[in-house]
Amino acid sequence: MQLLHTHVHPELSAPFGRKFYRPASRGIIINGEDILLLYTARYDDYSLPGGGVDANEHIENGLIRELEEETGARNIRILSEFGRYREMRPWHKDDYDCVDMESFCYVCQIDPQLAETRLESHEISNGMRPVWINIHQAIAHNVNTMAASPKKGLSIIRETFLLRQIVAELID
Repeated sequence: MQLLHTHVHPELSAPFGRKFYRPASRGIIINGEDILLLYTARYDDYSLPGGGVDANEHIENGLIRELEEETGARNIRILSEFGRYREMRPWHKDDYDCVDMESFCYVCQIDPQLAETRLESHEISNGMRPVWINIHQAIAHNVNTMAASPKKGLSIIRETFLLRQIVAELID
């Protein structure tokens, strides 16, 4: 799968210390200029649905599991690879200094009607919910959050980059 971008968080500098690798999968589900995203109130941002792949889980199986859990998507069909985004981010737990996260992104189709989500407790407490939104509005919102909000999360740079790539390659 094509590498779209590598990002090193500004808080990190080489050598990175104790790091671990975390593969993740992310789904791109579009309908015209609307895209299925996750809005997270705690960080006031939009992100692609998806997340970490469990140990011994195939990337595509992890994607289907994450889409079902986070959005209630049903009958998920992976249409094509979109690309990889690799990032080095700080890790604020005792066992490691940073995480080397590689997000594998896929274009998908789903049934129009979403079922109930099965969000994890931290996702619920962060105010995460699936939303269909115009992709240009989502980008503008994330850009504004990056510029003006003190509560932005670590993933907003990745998410905004990927949304812009989706517009360039799949929308325009």
